[in-house]
Amino acid sequence: MEHLERKLKFWSCLAVGIGLVVASGTLVTLGQGMGIAGAGFVIAMACAWILQHFSAQTYSELACMMPTAGGIRSYTRVAMGALPAVVATISGFLIPNILAGPAELSIAGSIISENFTPFINPMIWGVGILFILTLLNIIGVDIFAKSQIVFTIVMVTALVGLGVIGLLEMGEAAPVLPEMPFNPLGWKVLGLTALAIWLYMGIEFVAPMAQETINPNKNIPRAMTAGLIIIFIVNLLYGFASLKYVPIEQLATSNAPHILVAQAVLGKYGALIIAIVSIFASASTLNTVIGVVPRMLYGMGINGELPRFFGLIHKRFKTPFLGIVFMFSIITLFYVGGIGNAGNIVVFIMAACCSWLVCYIIAHINVIILRIRYPEAKRPYRTPLYPLPQIAGSAGMLYCILNIAPEPSMAPTIYALTGILVGITVVFAFIWLKFVVKEPLFKPMSLEEIKKEWTYENEETEEEEPTEEVMPNNLEGFPAV
Repeated sequence: MEHLERKLKFWSCLAVGIGLVVASGTLVTLGQGMGIAGAGFVIAMACAWILQHFSAQTYSELACMMPTAGGIRSYTRVAMGALPAVVATISGFLIPNILAGPAELSIAGSIISENFTPFINPMIWGVGILFILTLLNIIGVDIFAKSQIVFTIVMVTALVGLGVIGLLEMGEAAPVLPEMPFNPLGWKVLGLTALAIWLYMGIEFVAPMAQETINPNKNIPRAMTAGLIIIFIVNLLYGFASLKYVPIEQLATSNAPHILVAQAVLGKYGALIIAIVSIFASASTLNTVIGVVPRMLYGMGINGELPRFFGLIHKRFKTPFLGIVFMFSIITLFYVGGIGNAGNIVVFIMAACCSWLVCYIIAHINVIILRIRYPEAKRPYRTPLYPLPQIAGSAGMLYCILNIAPEPSMAPTIYALTGILVGITVVFAFIWLKFVVKEPLFKPMSLEEIKKEWTYENEETEEEEPTEEVMPNNLEGFPAV
């Protein structure tokens, strides 16, 4: 039987985590958040960072305990059974990315056409970018990883450079803007945690790559933690530069505040640089989606929770090529259908992200259930101060769900869409499992059964020491236990 091969190292894992999180959409979120709360938005950013640090702890424990491409599907299958596993995967990973992917393609295509080739339809560029990324991912996980590293280096270097140049006024002179208090919103700024968490969502996409990662017990936890730190620093630099150069009213209302900032800091050169950054950010996000989601579909395919063809591996390239082609097809369909340019795209994205937050809660619950059910199981990485991160993380995600709407008027539509999307997923999962593959809906799979997903006949297994002592916790006062 063909299977996935271990080729990824730490830097590749780090690039995967950062690459999905730092997208064109998050740059917009950063600018608007700074415009709404001023410098006080950093408080919401810090709260969101802590919540995602808890998520990273949870996913690190789960991924090292079960280093499988199935990701949340596999963890939930062992903890809760087949139906919750399928629902968690589709509603938490597939749906958000088939809705967000077209928006990123639309941004990248428009920027290329406006700045470089005004005579070419933006949609041609969008489909072309997705097609190239699809080929790279089919050719091999090492090609995917190398391209992801390039995308990430360009993004981070450019954003840090623009932020530092802006803060030190090494480019254009900063305009004289009205002074404002550090946190004009007071305690209300905590309500923006739901907005700020989009700056870090997706860091757990490293987890499904565990089956193809060399020494996953160390590289997976370290990559997620390092990624969160880097993302926070990058956002901090660019965010404060934004406040120095652009009035908060413009930041709060602009659909492209990051472009306003770059133009103000470096003039036409800044506009060109941020255009390239936006293109690379969109390509990086799509590259991660095309690379990671098919691994989760692969895990479901080999276990019959989706049609079996999702579990096929390319004989030469050792990649889940049919899942990759499926993601290319469905994102292209939504993109060509016009969802990326829809006027109410924010509502669709917020509804998808609401489902994503539910998936974080499911992951936290998985850790608690598995600790109770398998107290003696091998856990190469153990969450410090368990179960505090899981309990606090779940409560924080629930708070974000209740405050999901950027504007109160959007809330009913967002919750209705979320209900419809999750409802369709539940109905599909019920029919498929109950009547097609005839699987018990809530019978957990044993650890020994799930282990077949990442161990193969004649494959040598390497025993490793637990890694919670060697990985920094990155929260003062959080000792490893």
